[in-house]
Amino acid sequence: MLAIVAAIIFGLGFLLDLVGVKIGGISGMTFVLLGLTLLALHQAGVGTASIRGGSGNWRGRSRR
Repeated sequence: MLAIVAAIIFGLGFLLDLVGVKIGGISGMTFVLLGLTLLALHQAGVGTASIRGGSGNWRGRSRR
C-alpha cells in the first residue's frame, strides 16, 4: 500500500517539477523525498500486516 502511495507522490512531484510550480513553498523535490521515504518504509515492512492475522506461516493454517 505504501508503494502505491509513493508512486502517486512521485507522479505529483514529477508534474510539479515539469511545470515549475511551488505550492505553498513545497516543490517537486519535496514530493520526491516524501516518495523515497514511503518506499523505504515499504521495504522495511511497515504497513504490510497480514489480513488473516493468524500465525503467519505460508500455508495459512496453524500447526497442531
